[in-house]
Order: sequence, then structure tokens, then C-alpha cells
Amino acid sequence: MRFQWHIAFALFEAAAVLAAPSWSALQEYKSHLPKVISSKPSSRPNHPIGPKHPGKPMPLSPPRVKYCYVNSHGSGQDDSNYILEALHECNNGGHVVFSQGTQYTIGTALDMTFLKHIDLDIRGYIQFTNDTDYWQANSFKQIFQNATTFFQLGGEDVNVYGGGTIDGNGQIWYDLYASNIYILRPILFGTIGLKGGSISDLNLRFSPQYYNFVANSSDVVFSNISISGASVSANVAKNTDGWDTYRSSNIVIQNSNVNNGDDCVSFKPNSTDIIVQNLICNGSHGISVGSLGQYIGEVDIVENVYVYNISMSNASDGARIKVWPGLPSTLSGDLQGGGGTGAVSNVTYDTVEITNVDYAIEITQCYGQKNLTLCNQYPSSLTISGVLMQNFYGTTSTKLDPIVGYLVCSSPDVCSDITVRDIAVHSPTGGDRFTCANIPETGLQVNCTTINKGSN
Repeated sequence: MRFQWHIAFALFEAAAVLAAPSWSALQEYKSHLPKVISSKPSSRPNHPIGPKHPGKPMPLSPPRVKYCYVNSHGSGQDDSNYILEALHECNNGGHVVFSQGTQYTIGTALDMTFLKHIDLDIRGYIQFTNDTDYWQANSFKQIFQNATTFFQLGGEDVNVYGGGTIDGNGQIWYDLYASNIYILRPILFGTIGLKGGSISDLNLRFSPQYYNFVANSSDVVFSNISISGASVSANVAKNTDGWDTYRSSNIVIQNSNVNNGDDCVSFKPNSTDIIVQNLICNGSHGISVGSLGQYIGEVDIVENVYVYNISMSNASDGARIKVWPGLPSTLSGDLQGGGGTGAVSNVTYDTVEITNVDYAIEITQCYGQKNLTLCNQYPSSLTISGVLMQNFYGTTSTKLDPIVGYLVCSSPDVCSDITVRDIAVHSPTGGDRFTCANIPETGLQVNCTTINKGSN
């Protein structure tokens, strides 16, 4: 691979037991707060967007003129009030520092959508408490699927960086989910309603569910993010997507390293004008458009997406477009859907290295429905067009050998202008076959094996 990103991190242990008083009560004992030893703040990093660039420039972020240092109890107690104190004090033009070598514990759901013109300099180690009952009752309910977040970071012109670590204390959630799939597992980093800003130079560890949820946001750049956190028990860390974008536009995700157990990046409904580039993804389900068409009566749009220069290893898919069929279907007890409408258009995957990946490329409109006969009887009404996938190379896994890809729409009426070319991907035994159906083969410069449309 032509690039490698190394991000060092330190792990500590923490446990939190106290709930924080309200913001108004904070002022009453502010003078009694212990003072943390200040450490030199970081300079805001400069991560140029490239080599691909969004269609419009990102807004400028002026220098900050004030510094605030976040205090810590240092004993596993909830530091949420200290965080809120610093955020309010330095909002509108300040620089908040989480000091290097300091451990912070968060045991309260934090609504930080009031932020404006502020930098969060995370140099220390932040861990969320393992109080699963509290978080299920109080984490922020997002409107997509079963998504909840530990916090909501939003507002205008917010930059987060510093080289520190944010730890979701995920192991207790992995074990709990194995016994109850209906629990609500918080997402580690919730970028909710942010208009302009950057998230960079962070280590994200052990998220209970997705690592990043970017919703109702625009003009945000993610750079130099390290994501990792596998389960240490027999209970797998599930649904740990690297990034999910939702109802967001002009988003850049770049120069990052992701070790996870689900989509490396997923473009959920109404994700537009997005660039993903220079990622190393390991153990994932690919970089995915979707899933889309899950909810009847809703229109899901994904358009103007460019994915460039990706290394994909030990994954189920390299590039994937996944759409629910036209009838109700059940993927799992906590995830059902089908019957929604919308469109995927102007989506490009360019330059993808494949190593031990089941499908180099997958397009399916039967997501959640294994019975292809039933799926073809109720095809998806969500259209897929203007898709280009090119310059893929490498070797797939043994799982589907000699098949290396799957290009199947539920009806030829909803898929058009799909180009797959310059594909140098082979199975371990040298196969290069793609399963193809209901897609015009004029744009498919691959070795297609057409399946029976009624087969399972």
C-alpha cells in the first residue's frame, strides 16, 4: 500500500459511579473545584483535503483567543460538570484543553449542540462509564434505526483534535448485546447538527456500536482518526461501523485507519457530496452505500459520492451498495425493513486494494431477504444509476471461490448506467467470476455468470 498511518495511544482503566448535578448547580460550587495542572495546548492541525476535493470549499475557522482547561477528579468520578464548565466558559472563540496524561470520566449524557467557534483539544484519555442502565435510559435517541449517542456535538465552527483517546467501555455492551439484542447501545462519537468544523488526530476505542454517526451536518472534515476495539470475550463486537453519514452533505473522511466489525464507512439515507479517501480498513463489511429503502413512505437519496484509494483487508466486502427489497423483510430481530423509495446516483469507487475479502464488489437489492424468488416478486423501487467502480486489484478470500463479486438488482427497471471496469481481482484459485443479474452488461467489463432470477 502506498500509505500508512501510525497513531500512538495509551490505555488506562476507569470506573465511574456518580451522576453529575445540573449546569445551574455547577456555579454554586465552582470555587471549590480542584485545579488540574495545565499542559501545553496543541496547535490546531493542518490536514489539507486531498487528493480529491469537495465541490465547494470548507468554511474558514478563525484562531481562538482564550484557553480553558478541563478539571478532573482523577478517581473515576463523573467529570461531566467540569467539561460543561470549560465549554461554556470558552464558547464563542476559545480553546478547551483536556490535558495530556489526565484521565477523564463521563457518566452523563452531554448535549453539546450549543457550541460555536470553539476548539476541543483532547490530549488526555476520556472514558464513558459502564452503567448500561443509565445510558440506555439517557443517551440521545437519534431518528435512524436504533441509533443512540453518548453525546451530541454540534453547533457552528467546531474543531476537535489533540491526539488523545476516547473509550466507549464497549466490552460490557458486547456481552450484554449477546444476551439481549434489543438493548440500545450508544454510538461513541455523535456529530449531530454541526455546520462547519473538523475532527482529527483522535484515537477512538471500544465503541458499543458505531464509532461515528454524522447526522444533519455539513462542511465537516474527518482526518487522521484511529479506530479499534475488538471484544476480548466470545461475544463479538457487532455493528461497530467506522462512520455512518445520515442527512448530511459536504463531508470528507480521509487519512484514517479502521479496525472494526462492520462497515468501514456507510452512506445512510440522504448522504450527499461526500469524499472518502486514503483509508486502511480491516475486518469490516466494506465501504457501503446503504442500507437504503428501509422505511415505507420515506425517500432515501445518496448522490455525489467519491471513494478513492482504499485498502480493504479481511472483510466481507470491498465496495457495496445495499438496498432493501419492496416487501417487508427481516435481517435480524432488531433490524427489519423494506418498501422505501429513493435513488443512488453519481457514486464512484476508484482504486481499491483487496486482501482476503469475500466480495470485491457487491450490489444487492435484496438486503435482509434471502429468498430471491420472493425478492424478485417484490422488487425494490429504489433506483441505482450513474455508478462507476474501477481500478480494483488484489485477492479475495476462499469463502466464495471462484466468485469474486456479486452484481444483482431485483429488477432491470431500477438499475442502469452501472460501469465496472479495470478489475484485477482474483480468488485464491485464480477465479475472476462475478454473479450478475438484472444489470445491463454493456457496462460490466467483468466475467459475468448470470444466475437464474428465481434461484435462492
